[in-house]
Amino acid sequence: MTVYYKGFPQSDRNEAIKMVNVDELEDRVRKVMPEAAYYYIASGSENEWTWRNNTTAFNHFQIVPRSLTNMDSPSTATQFMGMDLKKPIMICPIACHGIAHKDAEVATAQGAKAAGALFSSSTYANKSVEDIAAATGDSPKFFQLYLSKDWDFNKMVFDAVKSAGYKGIMLTVDALVSGYREANLRTNFTFPVPLDFFTRYVGAEGEGMSVAQMYANSAQKIGPADVAKIKEMSGLPVFVKGIMNAEDAYMAIGAGADGIVVSNHGGREIDTAPATIDMLPEITAAVNGRVPIILDSGVRRGSHVFKALALGADLVGIGRPFLYGLALGGAKGVESVINQINNEFKILMQLTGCKTVEDVKHADIRQINYTADNLPSNTDPSVRRAYPVTKENQMEGIQDAATGASKH
Repeated sequence: MTVYYKGFPQSDRNEAIKMVNVDELEDRVRKVMPEAAYYYIASGSENEWTWRNNTTAFNHFQIVPRSLTNMDSPSTATQFMGMDLKKPIMICPIACHGIAHKDAEVATAQGAKAAGALFSSSTYANKSVEDIAAATGDSPKFFQLYLSKDWDFNKMVFDAVKSAGYKGIMLTVDALVSGYREANLRTNFTFPVPLDFFTRYVGAEGEGMSVAQMYANSAQKIGPADVAKIKEMSGLPVFVKGIMNAEDAYMAIGAGADGIVVSNHGGREIDTAPATIDMLPEITAAVNGRVPIILDSGVRRGSHVFKALALGADLVGIGRPFLYGLALGGAKGVESVINQINNEFKILMQLTGCKTVEDVKHADIRQINYTADNLPSNTDPSVRRAYPVTKENQMEGIQDAATGASKH
């Protein structure tokens, strides 16, 4: 079913999703989500080369099967920063889950809890950290910080996050301004649902703001001293999110970072940046076991999780697919997406003789480099199909007379 927030359609589903793989959800979600909202999630920056290559680059690494291992019943359970997880998977922080579901981040966090994965919440979340914690108890949660120029705002965020029981902060350093996201410009995307921290601090709801306008509220100047200051003010471990080379990994650890997130923001920032999986071996060597590593961007398969762990990651983040699951099935849909990827991962554990996640970290991975595809993305106007018009995905009372489709 669909409910409306000021004319914006939101799913209120809560049902498990049947799928063969998570990629097929991207086409299905277009039937329940407005076009501009869909492209906010689905697209990347400029020509979207990095957005595509994040996924295809996993093929640069091959998993060597193992036989006669005398092993069965592998376990995907792992520990991360003292937290017990059933799966080595994290829900990546993405703004404004309300574009996918009326319960927004609350439903996402409930799905992550049910699946036994780590949940992370964005500074630009619709739901409050208190509401998320109330709905999920002491399940593992991290918070992603867009550092504000206003340190009073930052202090308010730190106090709320710590009081709500979040276990760490991920400082985003790779999105000081918004990348040039052409699909968002073509569809005139603006945030349609209020953002909690803006509402509680200055009464600004974030409604009607573009991505670029939202980022303009954040600090464009972040250095090593900020890591230490955030640690001191928050009293929480701080991971630096957006590390893409050894030099920055050294700097982050030297500044006191408790962890590294290898990320290029899902291909939303610098187009033609390398894929995260291609840079992971270099960063793993630089970190040398001193702090935990999370990898995100482009993860769509259990094999991607396997390869990232084998190349040095301790946890692997998924982004866009869980939002599709949220729109199609609410909390249970998010759980379905996590379980699908984890089930694929578990099959590979069996086929490589890996009894535990720790065993995966020592699996035999080979590398053959080749040029990734240069085909247009599915959001490129040259290949983009007509967006479906359904009862569920249209703005209420705002339609184009010629097509019957809503403007937003």
